[in-house]
Amino acid sequence: AAMRVAVVGAGVSGLAATKCCLDEGLEPTCFEQSQDIGGLWRYTEHIEAGRPSLYPSVISNTSKEMSSFSDFPYPEDFPVFLPNALLLDYLQRYAEHFSLREHIRFRTTVVSIRRHPDFATTGQWSVVTEADGKQVSHVFDAIMVCSGNFSEPSLPLHCFPGIERFQGQYFHSRQYKHPDLFQGKHVLVVGMGNSGVDIAVEASRVASKVTICTGRGAWLLSRVFERGYPWDMVFSTRLMSLIRNSLPGPLAWAWINYQMNQRFNHENYGLQPEKSCLVREPVLNDDLPSYILTGRITIKPGVKEFKENSVVFHDYAEEEPIDIVVFCTGYNVSFPFLEESVVKVENKHASLYKHVFPTHLQKHTLAVLGLIKPLGAIMPLTEMQSRWVTRVFKGRRAKGSSAGCQNAVQTGHVMFGLSFDEVLKTEWMVYMDTLASFIGAKPSVPRLLCRDPWLALTIFFGPCTPYQYRLGGPGHWEGARQAILTQWDRTLKPTRTRVPASSSSSFPSLLTVVGFLLLLAAVIFGF
Repeated sequence: AAMRVAVVGAGVSGLAATKCCLDEGLEPTCFEQSQDIGGLWRYTEHIEAGRPSLYPSVISNTSKEMSSFSDFPYPEDFPVFLPNALLLDYLQRYAEHFSLREHIRFRTTVVSIRRHPDFATTGQWSVVTEADGKQVSHVFDAIMVCSGNFSEPSLPLHCFPGIERFQGQYFHSRQYKHPDLFQGKHVLVVGMGNSGVDIAVEASRVASKVTICTGRGAWLLSRVFERGYPWDMVFSTRLMSLIRNSLPGPLAWAWINYQMNQRFNHENYGLQPEKSCLVREPVLNDDLPSYILTGRITIKPGVKEFKENSVVFHDYAEEEPIDIVVFCTGYNVSFPFLEESVVKVENKHASLYKHVFPTHLQKHTLAVLGLIKPLGAIMPLTEMQSRWVTRVFKGRRAKGSSAGCQNAVQTGHVMFGLSFDEVLKTEWMVYMDTLASFIGAKPSVPRLLCRDPWLALTIFFGPCTPYQYRLGGPGHWEGARQAILTQWDRTLKPTRTRVPASSSSSFPSLLTVVGFLLLLAAVIFGF
C-alpha cells in the first residue's frame, strides 16, 4: 500500500509537499485550518487567530522567475514582483493544475501529533484532528510540517523600559492593515525588517513624523537592481555565487560591503549594520532612501526608555514626542501540536539536519518545511525540501552517496539560527544545490558544456532560476530547457509595453567576457 503522509498546512510549503508526495507515489492528506489555500498569501481584512496576517500592500520580495515552482512558470503577463493577490492567484493555478485540492481537508485543525506506540519499528505517528468541534484520530506513516512561522508574534515588552507608562497606542506589526490610523500622528516603528520599513514608508505619507529605531542597522536592497534588472536575477547567478564562496572570509565581506554600498552609502543614511561580519537579512524597499533624503523618515538607534508621551533613544539626551508605536519585532517559532521532545525550539533556534529533519528520532518520518530564511525565494526552496523529504520517506538512497539519506540525517547535526545572522552562510543557491545533489537533480555545467553549450552558459552566467533543477534526475520536466532559455522574455514582457519586446540577451555582455575566464576556474571547482 502507498505510504500515508499527513501534511500540516496548505500554504506555499504545504502545496509543494502535497504535490511532491503525489509525484513520488505517496498518499498525502493535507490539513488546513482555514477555508482555503494560500497561507501567508491569502489576505483577510480581519485577523484570525493562529493564522498569518498580511497588510493589503504586500508585494513579493523575489522576482517571479526566481520564485516560481520549478515545473510551473508564472504567466508571462504577470508583473515581475507580485502583489499578494496575484501570488495567491498563482498558487491557486498551481493547485488546480496538479489537482491538489482533492487531497486537502479544509477547516480542519491538527490538535496533536504523537509518536505511535510502535514508532521504533514502524516510524508511524498518531494524529488527532478537529473539524466542526469533532475530534478524529488517524495513523500516518510520515508527517510534513508546513505550518509556517508567521502566526505567533514576538512582543518582548520587558525589553522596553517604561512601556507600561506610555499613554499612546502601541501594537505588533501583525495587527497592521491600513495607514489611516497614522493620520497627522508622530509614529515610531521599532525594528528594521521588511515589515517595519514597509509600514514606516506607508505611514510617512499621512503621518506628521515617522521614526524608525534600530539597534543593529540593516543592508537595504532595491527590487530594481543594476541596469534596472530585478535584484535577485543579478545577485543569484552561479558565477556570483562562485565568486562569493571562493573568496577568503574578510575579502568576501569586503566585497559584499562594497556591493551593498554601491547604490548609496549606508553610513550616510544611518543604516550601516552594526557588525558588518554578521550580515542580517537585507531589507528590500525601493522608497526608504528617498524618504530619508526628503525628511519623511528619520533613523534612530534603539529605544532606551518610554515616557508618558515620548521616547528616549540610546545616545540621545532629548525626548522625542510619540503618539503611536508599531513593534516590528518578528515572530516566535512554535509547533503547538508537537511534543517538545520532537522539535525543540530554544531562543528561536531548532536543531534540525539541513533545517528539515529532527536529528534525534530513531525513524526519519517527520520533516519540518520552510523553517529557513535564506536570501532568496522561499517557494522553490520548500519545493526542493519536499522533493528530498519524500524520497527520504521512501527510503531511497541519496545519489552519489553510499550512506544514503537516512544515514546522513542520523549523523548530521546542525544548530540553525532563525535570527538571520548567518544568512549568507546558508546561501540560497548553495542550499538548493546541496539538496538537489542528494536526489541527483543538480545541474552539471561542465557536462552540459559539451552537450548543450548555450544552455550551459545561460545556467552559469544567467540567474539561477528553479527550472535548472528539473533538467535531469527524478522529477525531470521536459519543459525545463525551454523555460530557462525564455526566462528573460517572461521578465521583460510585462514592462516593455510601449514597444514590442524583442528577445533579450540572457545575460549582460560584460559578464560574458569576464565569465569565460572564470568558467575554467568553475570547471576546476567542479561547479
